[in-house]
Amino acid sequence: MTATQTPSPVIQSNGPAKQTRSPKVLRRVPFTVWIAGTFALFLSLASIAPQLLATVDPNTINLETPLAPPSLEHWLGTDQSGRDLYSRIVHGTGQSLLTGFSATAIGVGLAIILGSWAALGGRWADAIIGRTIEVLFAFPILLLAMVFIAVYGPSVQTLVLAVGIGIAPGYARMVRGQVLAVRHSGYVQAARALGHHPGKILAQHVLPNALRPLLAVLTLGIGQSIVWASGLAFLGFGVAPPSPEWGALLEAGRPYITEAWWLQIIPGVAVVATALTATALGRYIETTLEGPRT
Repeated sequence: MTATQTPSPVIQSNGPAKQTRSPKVLRRVPFTVWIAGTFALFLSLASIAPQLLATVDPNTINLETPLAPPSLEHWLGTDQSGRDLYSRIVHGTGQSLLTGFSATAIGVGLAIILGSWAALGGRWADAIIGRTIEVLFAFPILLLAMVFIAVYGPSVQTLVLAVGIGIAPGYARMVRGQVLAVRHSGYVQAARALGHHPGKILAQHVLPNALRPLLAVLTLGIGQSIVWASGLAFLGFGVAPPSPEWGALLEAGRPYITEAWWLQIIPGVAVVATALTATALGRYIETTLEGPRT
């Protein structure tokens, strides 16, 4: 009797737990994160296969419909050459996102090298690199990028490098502080006491724990890089027309702001929405990594 009765409460108690655990996790995800994730999927599809979302050639000129307002035929209107603005925004998504990802990767890569060198290279290295980072950080990102582009000329490559170099000092300060904090932690001191090789300590303990907070910052940095790249393109330091890159669309529509508002408002909304999406996802990743607050 007892042998047949003991399994029954175990089966009854485990069943509801498996059914309710997943909905509870899903309910903890904020609604704004769901919206941001949906928009991020749209951006990913537009980057990978833009022809699935916009079948019209973004470079097809139609002089019969220049500066046409948004309509059923042209959802977001046309530009001064009659090209469909919706198609150009969709086909320009990949280039805009690639600029943001590449610039962020360059900035973070430089930051890891400089920040780690400053924190682990001794007093003189910390003094020289640290002061250099502070001086560069004092200059606005836009100014540093404009100086770099003015020296090497406007192009996609120089735009990406300029934004990456401009954002590197801020990330380098963060990396330096994290590496210094982890360097004096208890588990690093224990690894040293056990006689582990310094390279092994650096690879297994210092860098992984010091760079973990950068995971959320990377997502935020992608949105910021897209904004900076679009701003530089708007000022004439970006990609040359007829590229459908969002910053180039903003710059091309500047002379027509009074008679064709959609040429600047709609690409600007795309830039802002992408930056907000990256911010929302980055904040959620940051709070998830930190764990619940008690």
